[in-house]
Amino acid sequence: MAKNRSELVAEVAEKADTSQAAVNGVLDALFEVFAESVAADEKITIPGWLAVERTSRAARTGRNPQTGETIQIAAGHSVKLTAGSKLKASAK
Repeated sequence: MAKNRSELVAEVAEKADTSQAAVNGVLDALFEVFAESVAADEKITIPGWLAVERTSRAARTGRNPQTGETIQIAAGHSVKLTAGSKLKASAK
């Protein structure tokens, strides 16, 4: 079962005894900070919960699955999310 954003916002608002609009604003700001930090190649760590960082992928040779032709895949960047100890412990 998965929760969508509105379900998450409603649950957090209830637990924090605050409005859904306030929680929505905090989430928007949090994700904006994540995006800006990743773009600036800064790592964000919330001890025990998660870490967010930008990773680099080297250029490599690939293969077109339809034609079998060899192609060059350019270097690029990705985002890595790592679960912290508290988050990992909750999955048991």
